[in-house]
Amino acid sequence: MSRISVALPAAVALLSFTVTSSSTAQNFTSGSSVASAESVAAASIPRVSLPQNLAQTPATADPVIVVRPQLTDEEMGDLYMIRKDYREAALVFKRLSDAAPQNAVYFNKLGISLHQQGALTMALKYYERAVKVDPRYADAQNNVGTVWYQRKRYGKAIRAYQKAINMRKDMPVLYSNLAYAYFEDKKYEDSLASFRQALTIDPHFFEQGNSRSGSVLQDRSVDDRGRFYFMLAKTFAESGNLERCIIYLRKAKDEGYRELAAARKDPVFAAYLNNPDVQEALTPKSAEPPRFKNAALDQQ
Repeated sequence: MSRISVALPAAVALLSFTVTSSSTAQNFTSGSSVASAESVAAASIPRVSLPQNLAQTPATADPVIVVRPQLTDEEMGDLYMIRKDYREAALVFKRLSDAAPQNAVYFNKLGISLHQQGALTMALKYYERAVKVDPRYADAQNNVGTVWYQRKRYGKAIRAYQKAINMRKDMPVLYSNLAYAYFEDKKYEDSLASFRQALTIDPHFFEQGNSRSGSVLQDRSVDDRGRFYFMLAKTFAESGNLERCIIYLRKAKDEGYRELAAARKDPVFAAYLNNPDVQEALTPKSAEPPRFKNAALDQQ
C-alpha cells in the first residue's frame, strides 16, 4: 500500500477562550422571571456567618468554554484521510469535485482516497483529470506514475515521472520514485543517477521518508533487495554520508549480495575502505558451523 502525507488544516485544531462570569450571565440569562426566581431562592436559604478568612476568599475562576470550529468540506475530507477513513474521504472529494470541476486539487485528493482503497483504475482516472485541469500539477502527474508502478508497468511509470519532473524539478519525491521505477526496469545506472539527484535536492530525504502533501510516495519494496541496498550505499558514499553508506552496505550483506567485493575496486568507496565498519561490512559472512543432530532429542 502506498503511503501518503496529508496536511492537517489549522482549523481542525480545537480553539479555547475564556468568558467572564458577567458576560456569561448576559448571554445565557435574561428576563424578570429569572431574577424573581433567584430572589425567592435567596430568601429561603438561611444566612450563615462565614469565618473572616473564608468570607474574603476570591470567587472561583472564570469558566473555560471549548469551541469546535466549523470545518469546511475540504478540511473534513482531509481529516478523514488522516484517520485513514478513505471511503468517507472519497465521498467528500467526489461531491466537491462535482461541484467545482475546475479544481484540480479536489480531483487529485479523490484519486488518492480511491488509490488507498485499491481502486487503481478509478484513481488513475481522477489523477489524469487533475492534470488535464492543471497541466502544471506535478503532484497529480507523479501519482499517475505510482499507479503504473504498482501495476508493474515500469516503462509507463518512468515516462509519467519524467513528465512530472518537467513540471517541477525541485521535488525529491519525483526523482526517488523515478529511481525505483528505473531499478525495477533494470536500468541501474539511471536509477543511481535519480537517487543521487533526490539527495542533491534534499540530503535527508531518505532518512525522513517524507512526501509532499498531495503526492504519493510509492511502495519502496523491490525484488533484488541486495543489489538495491548496494546501490543506495554507493549513492550515500558519493554524497559523503558515511553513516548511511555503512547501513546500506550491511543491509546488502544481510541480503546475501554476492558482488560486495566490487566496492573495494570502486573509486566511489576508495575514501572509506580503511574504515573498520566498512571493512567489516565488506567481509564475506563466514560459513555457519555444521549442525549435529542430538540423538537423545531425536528419540523424544
